[in-house]
Amino acid sequence: MFAGIDVAPETHTLARLDDAGAPIGRPIPIAEDRAGHDALLAALGPPRALVVLEATGHSRKNLLAVLSAAGHEGALVNPLVARRLQEAGLERTKTDAIDAPGPARLAFEKRPAPTHPHDEIAENLRELVRHRDRPRQGFDDRVRQLHRLVDLGFPEFTCHVRTPDGMLATCLLAEYPTARAFARATPRRPAKLRCDRRHPVGPELAEHLIEAATRSVRRHHGPACALQARHICQDLDLWRRRLADIENLPDTHKVGKLLTTIDGIGPQSAARIIAEAGNPAPVHSPGALAAHLGVVPALRQPGKRNPARAATHFGNARRRTALWMPTLCAVRQNPCLRDRYERPRTARKPPKLALIAAMRTLPLAVHTTARTRRPSISTTEQARPAERSHSKAHRPCGPTTKHSLTITASHAAPASAGAPCQGAATPKSCATAMAEAMPSSWKP
Repeated sequence: MFAGIDVAPETHTLARLDDAGAPIGRPIPIAEDRAGHDALLAALGPPRALVVLEATGHSRKNLLAVLSAAGHEGALVNPLVARRLQEAGLERTKTDAIDAPGPARLAFEKRPAPTHPHDEIAENLRELVRHRDRPRQGFDDRVRQLHRLVDLGFPEFTCHVRTPDGMLATCLLAEYPTARAFARATPRRPAKLRCDRRHPVGPELAEHLIEAATRSVRRHHGPACALQARHICQDLDLWRRRLADIENLPDTHKVGKLLTTIDGIGPQSAARIIAEAGNPAPVHSPGALAAHLGVVPALRQPGKRNPARAATHFGNARRRTALWMPTLCAVRQNPCLRDRYERPRTARKPPKLALIAAMRTLPLAVHTTARTRRPSISTTEQARPAERSHSKAHRPCGPTTKHSLTITASHAAPASAGAPCQGAATPKSCATAMAEAMPSSWKP
């Protein structure tokens, strides 16, 4: 049996097709409660039925979990794909009863691969990452508002306190939000303030701020500006504490902890990769992972035109965004990614194109580390001559497998000096090492 569900906040619509593609009855409304889920399983019958759902909203998560627990196969598809298939039939009317047969027809004709629900740890990590994004966005918005108020009410403040969003700045601005408030204060009171409940501001900084406030060119120091500054400082202190509670995100996820061994990927980046892309190990090749992210060249040659190849606008934009900042860090710390970035720049390519080329290489390290479940050990260019000079005395016996971009991991204890070593790896270039590191089944 093939089925399609038009997902809705309260009442879903189920359409069914038999093995020949003929409709089975009329579309059935399914309520989002226990009785509705029981009616859904009764309408589908014994497993296994292929049920296609559009990946819209959060209600699909409960439906996918119910179908998976009952032994049915649930497949999430892009709503645009189902819509295009429905438009191919010149269907213009849009109702729930008309939309539901579209995913069912897609299940019968395309047979999409089933979508497996994430495990509990990965799902919790995803929720924590998205929960962290909300206060992070609010924190950044409040910081920009505080910058505006400081520039209007006390522009000389940043000459003595470098970052207005730090704990020292919010401690001072919460008590003295404008230059007029500083000018009316005595150095003794600001000096006693404690920015982190331990370290006082100090008399020297307090005197400098009061002296600067008396000579300030401020023009906005009314009660409205003072009230906004106090509220923003209180919000920043609250969100700073909330963000500190969820800093160590990937500690409970094994693959997430392994990804932090790749140069340029920290705990936050590893948590975001796992939250957005899930476990990269089931992907059949690093090239497929790069294509899914959209960091592959887009080839478009309509007619006689042969335009220059550029990065594709397809792929998952949110997951591609999750790898952008790790790539910026990795090109500074990882020698192979830095070399991959500098080669296009040497050929006078734009910086963004070079970063996308480096980002294209990063999924190889992520996929290999997740697939082998072994930490990535990167060697810098400065350490390679020393390794070559001591390779004869400290070569490991047994095969050596490369796991990441520069990647070496030995599997046996080192042999004694002078003992023959079979299968030891000799230093090679990064491209050769990466090509030999992948089995043939992994290569795109």
